[in-house]
Amino acid sequence: MQVLNTSHLSHEIIGQSEEMRSIFKMIEKLADTDANILILGENGTGKDLIAKAIYYNSQRAEDIFVSIDLGSISENLFESELFGYEKGAFTDAKTDKPGRMEVASGGTLFLDEIANLSLAMQAKMLTAIEKKHITRLGSTKDIPIDVRYICATNTDIYQAVEDSAFRQDLLYRINTIEIHIPPLRERAGDIILLAEYFLQKFNHKYKKEIQSISQDAKHKLFTYSWPGNVRELQNVMERAVILASAKVLKNDDFILSLHKNRNPRSNEILNLGLLEQNAIENALKRTNGNLNQTAELLGISRYALYRKINKK
Repeated sequence: MQVLNTSHLSHEIIGQSEEMRSIFKMIEKLADTDANILILGENGTGKDLIAKAIYYNSQRAEDIFVSIDLGSISENLFESELFGYEKGAFTDAKTDKPGRMEVASGGTLFLDEIANLSLAMQAKMLTAIEKKHITRLGSTKDIPIDVRYICATNTDIYQAVEDSAFRQDLLYRINTIEIHIPPLRERAGDIILLAEYFLQKFNHKYKKEIQSISQDAKHKLFTYSWPGNVRELQNVMERAVILASAKVLKNDDFILSLHKNRNPRSNEILNLGLLEQNAIENALKRTNGNLNQTAELLGISRYALYRKINKK
């Protein structure tokens, strides 16, 4: 088992699968760089935890970390939130207020769900990143900023570029390094490991003394597809611990969507999607993760490889 942990993180990042070990190694490699990072992964895979781990292992670990969920900001508030405003810039602007980018200067800015930005807001974000300065609303003064950007999205951002919904030039500014967090169903070896971790965590939180998970229950957890990923597993474990009355969690203690079960052996040979995925994984192993060599080995372009890696 490998655990990525720092004293600053409230949650450990746990994994023993090859996919997670590769991510841990990548984070270690990034420690001495200041490159912008794009984290790709479905909802619930822990993109925010990976962002914080990158930050805490970076040269800017002693400086500020500012996080903003771009999916939760309406377009009319975007500029004031990101760039700030001067007193009198609009009706409710009673005092000067620095924006998130200005506050993050010298440190790291985590932009979650960046693909949710409108094209107009993408253009303004691109300008700020390229010119390394921002202008508050109601001001003409440029304010220099020094920010390391970590962005994340659950969207197929390459498809968004193809559909003209996301600017390619902005993508190139934020994805110097890409980290793809696989869904939990693709790292099934971590399911029971995580379940036992959450069992200990919620035992402590709710002052329970549940000792283990039965083999039947483990099988149920292992064969479930986990559409909500680690976040869903955490919620399922918390509910089971709260409601359980015995010392061992059994099959009936876990309430799952029955139609979401998977059989890991039922189509591993004939399913074209799995065959393609296996080919990519094997090529990545053979080239030690070098994307240029992997693309060449597979006989496709680097862009096509990105698309295949990040498709759902």
